[in-house]
Amino acid sequence: MKLSRCHNIATMRRLARRRLPRPVFDYLEGGAEDEISLERNTAAFDEYELLPTCLRDIAEIDLGTEVLGCRLRWPVILSPTGMSRLFHHQAETAVARAAAGAGALYSLSTVATTRLEDVAAASTGPKMYQIYIFKDRGLTAEFVQRCRDAAYDALCLTVDTPIAGNRERDRVSGMTIPPRFTFKSLFSFAVHPRWWLNVLRHGGFELANVAHRVEPLARKTVSVIEYVNAQFDRRIGWRDAEWLAREWDGPLVIKGLLTAADARLAADSGASAVMVSNHGGRQLDGVPAPVDCIAPIADAVGDRLEIICDGGIRRGSHVIKALALGARACSIGRPYLYGLAAGGEAGVLRALEILRQEMENAMALLGCRRSADLGAGHLRARG
Repeated sequence: MKLSRCHNIATMRRLARRRLPRPVFDYLEGGAEDEISLERNTAAFDEYELLPTCLRDIAEIDLGTEVLGCRLRWPVILSPTGMSRLFHHQAETAVARAAAGAGALYSLSTVATTRLEDVAAASTGPKMYQIYIFKDRGLTAEFVQRCRDAAYDALCLTVDTPIAGNRERDRVSGMTIPPRFTFKSLFSFAVHPRWWLNVLRHGGFELANVAHRVEPLARKTVSVIEYVNAQFDRRIGWRDAEWLAREWDGPLVIKGLLTAADARLAADSGASAVMVSNHGGRQLDGVPAPVDCIAPIADAVGDRLEIICDGGIRRGSHVIKALALGARACSIGRPYLYGLAAGGEAGVLRALEILRQEMENAMALLGCRRSADLGAGHLRARG
């Protein structure tokens, strides 16, 4: 199957699945425990119906918006996802270039396989760095300075990972940093020679932004779960968020909130935006879908914060529904990773092109010219 024959994200997913060894695809695809929240993230969009308005001038559709001080051609952010080199040897730089070409904002993960400075050099588009507050506050402060020096536009503090979620697919396959697979996985790798050849040619599964400071990585191979549990600080609180806001003194997103109460605290701490997210269903199973949390948070914080909906988006119409509920933008993860796995930078561009075309088509059929004009009148809950 060729990229040109992928006409939706579901088809892109099937192509990615063909090209990745099963343990690697499961790492991309999997969620926590019974994966109820993972499935609900997308299914929840079906509970909202779009309400078209007729006889409107839709000769020109304007999807442009401003998020975190960045002017975007459409209201989409590429979520921070770790270890992108697992999915394609072009890794994070390919995603950053594709995001810039599509007029979207790219977020680089702390646990990326490419240095933040190299990503900045590879892309002229708007960029955000996703950060954690480590036990070693000096490492967090170092990231802030490096991002400032590399001219990143915003920081994204992830707060829903005091420990790693119970991701049972990864436990079965033995995903590690770098990957260390079980005997049962060998057959899957044997029938994916292209993946192995790229590993041999390009390598580079090192966590490039933290390897110089995290001692366990220098001594031995550790699992993702062991790494998270050892390095992330379970004692952090809102004072730490306030400290980071002062230290950075720029646009700051707090990612991983699902309640209005926490959104108010985020506003009080100096955040510019909240990313309403359950970590793609990979942390606590049984929590609500982000799209269902948008309206209550929007009612609670008003204009104090920009709201970003993160999780479950597979169609352009999903973006429209989130905006109508009160989000400023949406953040996608798996859709662009499917594209990366399917075809590197070209695959990411194709995935973004699919979503943008779907969104433009839905906006025209909805009778709405500008994404900024979307509101409660364009949507109703089923039943």
